[in-house]
Amino acid sequence: MSKDKPGTPAGGDAGHPAGAPGDRKEGQKTDQKTGQKSGYTHFGYEEVRVGEKQQRVREVFSSVASRYDVMNDLMSMGIHRLWKRFVIDLAGVRPGEKVLDVAGGTGDLSREFRRLAGPQGLVVLSDINEAMLRQGHARLADKGVLDVPLAQANAEKLPFAEGTFDCITIGFGLRNVTDKDAALASMTRALKPGGRLLVLEFSKPLNAGLAKVYDQYSFKLLPLMGKLVARDADSYRYLAESIRMHPDQATLKGMMENAGLSRVQVYNLTGGIVAVHRGYRLD
Repeated sequence: MSKDKPGTPAGGDAGHPAGAPGDRKEGQKTDQKTGQKSGYTHFGYEEVRVGEKQQRVREVFSSVASRYDVMNDLMSMGIHRLWKRFVIDLAGVRPGEKVLDVAGGTGDLSREFRRLAGPQGLVVLSDINEAMLRQGHARLADKGVLDVPLAQANAEKLPFAEGTFDCITIGFGLRNVTDKDAALASMTRALKPGGRLLVLEFSKPLNAGLAKVYDQYSFKLLPLMGKLVARDADSYRYLAESIRMHPDQATLKGMMENAGLSRVQVYNLTGGIVAVHRGYRLD
């Protein structure tokens, strides 16, 4: 795992189908900032109304919640545990600190942060999806972790006072948010001055050859595994598409800076398949 220069692979999106965003009909009214039709956003390669995406994402994760951890191990061959360990080490949580784990799912990060924050600290596990929160609560309880409060919350409108947390993380969740700029601003607001935000997310492979292999894996093997293990090929096809539509390393870095974060650094893992962005609220 290394801190590489952010970049976008030369191969483009080999799995991008005809008719996906980018193949816009001439004359359609689009947002100058995003290139999308006004009032629409991406749900994978599909364009849906802004108000519809949240419900569609909720349905995806409600469908896969009970098999989420098994699928993560299969999809990444267990490497997701190393990615999360990298985030835990990079976060540098100290005893007594307050930590918010946004889109915390089954609680992998929350469990370790709770241990590091100690009895005087606080760790809150947040997710917009009730089914994922139930899984997280059960997983934490199985490990004997009973003092992590849960918050069902939208990352775009976090229900916490300004300057509450020393550290906020969002792991594999930002790409599913409808308004990523709003979520980054909301998380920045909830940080204390000097606090840090870490975003762990799938990104863009730095090598064109790796990008081609990754596309084949994502669009052929991933839906097949979803069908066989989770009995839901469509949800995992969406996950593959959502990764391709997510901003690349340099773009996300700029978005974090626009949200008010400083000293934003990018750490590419596994050749850029995954990236960790860390920034600080310094005001």
